[in-house]
Amino acid sequence: MKKRYKKKRGPVNSKKITVDGITFASGLEKYMYQALKNADISAVYEGKTYIVFPEFEFPNISIERCANGKGEYKNRGEKKILPIKYTPDFIGDDFIIECKGRANESFPLRWKMFKKHVSIELPHVTIYKPQNQKECDKTVELILNSQN
Repeated sequence: MKKRYKKKRGPVNSKKITVDGITFASGLEKYMYQALKNADISAVYEGKTYIVFPEFEFPNISIERCANGKGEYKNRGEKKILPIKYTPDFIGDDFIIECKGRANESFPLRWKMFKKHVSIELPHVTIYKPQNQKECDKTVELILNSQN
């Protein structure tokens, strides 16, 4: 009889890993950190949070449940709407790196908003989004080439 494996459903929970006193959200982030360190490239892990869409007042009535679909169906309007923020994984002098293995549902929209923010506020910055260890190595190579 053949063994059957269930297909994973829902978001993937990565394992938190601590190296040099820094707790990384995934093994890919840890790998990128070590690759940058080995190449003597200076970068800060989650060093800055950017506001990609500002907060605003929503004066209208809005009858709805909570965003997760739970809670009462009631007025959730007539209040301040919080900003949308983005914290990239690594920030260097002229680059930003976001390590992303499997993206969640909200990531593509947030990533587009972040790219728009970078194009306006940080036009000199190059962004990298490695999705595996090979791409992390290529990112290090590209950064080293740009510094020479």
